[in-house]
Amino acid sequence: MSAHPEDHRALLLRVARRAMVDRGLEPDFPRAVQTEVDRLRGPAPAGDAEDMTALPWCSIDNDDSRDLDQLTVAEAMPDGAARVRVAVADVDAIVTQGSAVDDHAHANTTSVYTAARVFAMLPERLSTDLTSLNPDQDRLALVVEMRVDRDGRVTASRLTRARVRNKAKLAYPSVGAWLQGQGAQPPGIAAVAGLADNLRLQDTVAQTLRRNRQQQGALELQTLEPEARLVDGRVGALELKPRTRADDIIEDFMIASNGVTAAFLEAHRFPVMRRVLRSPERWARIVALAADCGDTLPGAPDAAALNTFLVRQRARDPQRFPDVSLSVIKLLGRGEYFATFPGEAEAGHFALAVTDYTHSTAPNRRYPDLITSRLLKAALAGGPVPYARDQLTALATHCTMRQDDAQKVERLVRKAAAACLLEDQIGREFDGVVTGASDKGTWVRVFDPPVEGRVERGAQGLDVGDRARVRLISTNPERGFIDFERVGHRPLGNHRHR
Repeated sequence: MSAHPEDHRALLLRVARRAMVDRGLEPDFPRAVQTEVDRLRGPAPAGDAEDMTALPWCSIDNDDSRDLDQLTVAEAMPDGAARVRVAVADVDAIVTQGSAVDDHAHANTTSVYTAARVFAMLPERLSTDLTSLNPDQDRLALVVEMRVDRDGRVTASRLTRARVRNKAKLAYPSVGAWLQGQGAQPPGIAAVAGLADNLRLQDTVAQTLRRNRQQQGALELQTLEPEARLVDGRVGALELKPRTRADDIIEDFMIASNGVTAAFLEAHRFPVMRRVLRSPERWARIVALAADCGDTLPGAPDAAALNTFLVRQRARDPQRFPDVSLSVIKLLGRGEYFATFPGEAEAGHFALAVTDYTHSTAPNRRYPDLITSRLLKAALAGGPVPYARDQLTALATHCTMRQDDAQKVERLVRKAAAACLLEDQIGREFDGVVTGASDKGTWVRVFDPPVEGRVERGAQGLDVGDRARVRLISTNPERGFIDFERVGHRPLGNHRHR
């Protein structure tokens, strides 16, 4: 099925909306939500929150992001340690539990990102204005303060409610290029006195945090999700966003602050909505994948050993490392939300090598983060837990299911965009790697362009991690179908002889 070039955006929007409805997600805000938002007069008042507006806060996000959830700042200490602060938007100050806005956020639990449109969890007036940490605007935030020593260990921390002000809205590509010596200093940095040195300090601290996590067994994974570039309504290309050290700053600071948040709630005898990845689902296949690359892994799941293999593989073959990384991610299985309560055993996150881990830093975009914000504020105020045990347990299950639904919608729209791009290339052959193999079917991701499709013919004997040469036999943008037939196959055991 082919779409007229000018209709690609409309087609992708139609695919996204239909997929959301089919999975029980709400693509539109109910009228009660808009009525509630229209009554708001402005951002939440500061009250008795601590004043931190003088600090050189900045946000680093995607170029087109308008829902700013967090700000960061760092300060060097005399003993060589650093004080890192992460400010997270206090969305709960406006989106109160049980409100119409909260009910819709609970229904979807996450923003859904597609090439045609972002289906935001919260109305735009909130997520891009009243609850967003926008430049030169005073906003309420929950601030996580951490003392990070020279070895990347968090040795002390505190949490507080504060009033903050974003001094510079920055973006990953330009900040990353500048930090890596590959680009000019972004104007937003130069406009704020001392911000350049502060960002360099943040970069240094983030790298020490990352090294420490890796020493504890955190996995060095790299994923590449192509984004469709629409030109005059047509899918013109699929682009991969390169990862930079600016991405590392935010990722490492967020992981650290999530850990501090979970530990704080535990210390106050509060429940924790954890994000967990249990033991890998297909460890034996991961062992075989490592053996094919010339490495040996133990028979039982071992995060530290797996990370050592990944680090070596990245150094040996950086161009193909994303393919190995993607295979490992598929074999690890999915993460899930899990509520734990005082006195119960903690569930760890295999890939991060941590047990104290929750989602708390993106409340404009994820409902579990909003739940955690409410737990934190109650603990800080010395109040009761705002959720009953059964309620929190049910919310964890609901958020896991909804995140899976949202990811499937996003993946379907990516495939629909890829099908639009490939619709005139039937018969072309591609090299790729197998990313899925089960009773439901076999999937391969081809390298150029970076798209995934189903192997409809000749899938026998293929498994995750195998290299395969395939021929495109059909596309269906409306259904997000890209179908291949196998032309050649390199099973595990042959890759290193290529």
